[in-house]
This record gives sequence, C-alpha cells and structure tokens, in this order.
Amino acid sequence: MNSLLGLIIQIINLYQFILLIYIIMTWLISFNIINTSNRFIFSMMNALFRLCDPSLRLVRQYLPNLGAIDISPVIVYLLLWFIKSLLIEYWPRY
Repeated sequence: MNSLLGLIIQIINLYQFILLIYIIMTWLISFNIINTSNRFIFSMMNALFRLCDPSLRLVRQYLPNLGAIDISPVIVYLLLWFIKSLLIEYWPRY
C-alpha cells in the first residue's frame, strides 16, 4: 500500500510542477516576454492549457469575479498541497 501512496504523491507533485510552469508561462506571455506566435511556445501553452484548465475551470466557477486577477491557480496549488498532506497523514500504514 505504501507504493500506491508513493505513486499518488508523485502524480500530485508532477501536476503541481505542471501547474507552476503554466502559471509562469502565462505571466511571461502577459508581460510580452515570450510570444505565442512562435510555434513551439504555442504548442507548449496549448498542452499546458489542456492539462491545467479542467481543474482551474472547476475552481473558477466557485470564485467571485475579481476582474483581471485570477487566483484560481493558487487555490488549486494549495488544494493539491492539502490533499497531499492529508494522504500522507491518514494513509494506513502496516
């Protein structure tokens, strides 16, 4: 059972890493440091968007509209951290 816990924790860590890259890339695009007219950047952002958008959309439907400020990635990141902590704390050990 501990190997299953390790796998779940690593999947959560990987998703947190992907979410962090998505956040940084969206900041770089919004500040015009990188340009999406580059085909590699566009395809990378498309893949990151497809991976991160379902969880972000789920959180955004419960958040109030804050205008240009989007705090949903922070909330998803914190929720993943909380779930990971709960799994580590309450996973049955033999």
